[in-house]
Amino acid sequence: MRPTGTLRVDLLTREFPPNVYGGAGVHVAELAAVLRQHADVRVRCFDGPRDAATEAAGVTGYSTPTALTGANAALATLGTDLVMADDVAGADLLHSHTWYANMAGHLGGLLHGVPHVVTAHSLEPLRPWKAEQLGGGYALSSWAERTAYLGAAGVIAVSAGMRADILRVYPELDPERVHVVHNGIDLSGWRRPAADDAEANAAAEATVRRHGIDPDRPAVVFVGRITRQKGLPYLLRAAAELPPEVQLVLCAGAPDTPEIMAEVVGLVERLRETRTGVVWIEEMLPRPDLIAVLGACTVFVCPSVYEPLGIVNLEAMAVGLPVVGTATGGIPEVVDDGVTGLLVPIEQSDDGTGTPLDPDRFVADLAAALTRVATDPEGAAVLGAAGRRRAEDHFAWSAIGDRTMEVYRRVLASA
Repeated sequence: MRPTGTLRVDLLTREFPPNVYGGAGVHVAELAAVLRQHADVRVRCFDGPRDAATEAAGVTGYSTPTALTGANAALATLGTDLVMADDVAGADLLHSHTWYANMAGHLGGLLHGVPHVVTAHSLEPLRPWKAEQLGGGYALSSWAERTAYLGAAGVIAVSAGMRADILRVYPELDPERVHVVHNGIDLSGWRRPAADDAEANAAAEATVRRHGIDPDRPAVVFVGRITRQKGLPYLLRAAAELPPEVQLVLCAGAPDTPEIMAEVVGLVERLRETRTGVVWIEEMLPRPDLIAVLGACTVFVCPSVYEPLGIVNLEAMAVGLPVVGTATGGIPEVVDDGVTGLLVPIEQSDDGTGTPLDPDRFVADLAAALTRVATDPEGAAVLGAAGRRRAEDHFAWSAIGDRTMEVYRRVLASA
């Protein structure tokens, strides 16, 4: 029973711990925690029922309806959304994340007469390569997203770049309904061990060496899914131009399609023919292990061709790494060029794919920026320290929670 007068917010999402596959899942988990300081928060997510303690904490997990088991993935998603939409009765406001849960919010809002807010983590029309993965399901996911956005009482963009994309892709939206609230970072959870903590540093070094990384060599590290938007093939081509002493560490898995996995495998094999220190970690590392890996590297790289913001960039900055990132989407709002890292210029196709118009130039510029940072460890440390300060000053979750609540108040006032 919630106290009288307490706002009840239902967060609707595909991902929630322990089933987190990307940045959206991290975002919802952290947002739920901070919003509980302000409201009665219920989380409704995919991937089946959670344990009793998690459910007692206000988290309900849903399985695919039996009749849709084995159906097209997009249809199965919409079936789960219908069950979620029925269950949100009693909420004052619904807040959905990604197209997977957008229709649960849209239909739940219509059914129960409450406002629906959408957070835009990405946009289906700007990820056309998903047709490779979903087939006809991509048409359904695009329809679901469009319908939910146009019907939403408020849309939250995770960057100003994302807001511009939303208004370009969905020009029917009233700009007054589209708000910018950046992603945040749990600063206490992303920090390398203190220099005088001998035991923690020894454990971190053991973890790093177990994965085949030499902590005495400079290293470039990538963390992300193997998907077209992350630009991994461009990075692998750029890595061929790095000085021979620089390692390349790839924390990369969950390929979208067999085709892109085959492309990445081929590029990695080719790279290993000409240089040492190419480390590929395919499994999703637990946070302490990932922090150890990040802490052993010199520079973090984000070669994305589409990136609304990039939580991984914030995580790297919080650990004290400089970031070399593509100057696209929300990345320039995170990386302060020349202060916390370097931005790599890119001219992109406007067909929705984000493909570089001059791929060779982009690869060469990426290689040059990585070489500049990776071969200057003292300069990299200065950039990394500035990145940590920037994360603390601009992306703490407490501020993100306050800004989100302000959006809720504006939406409810106009409902």
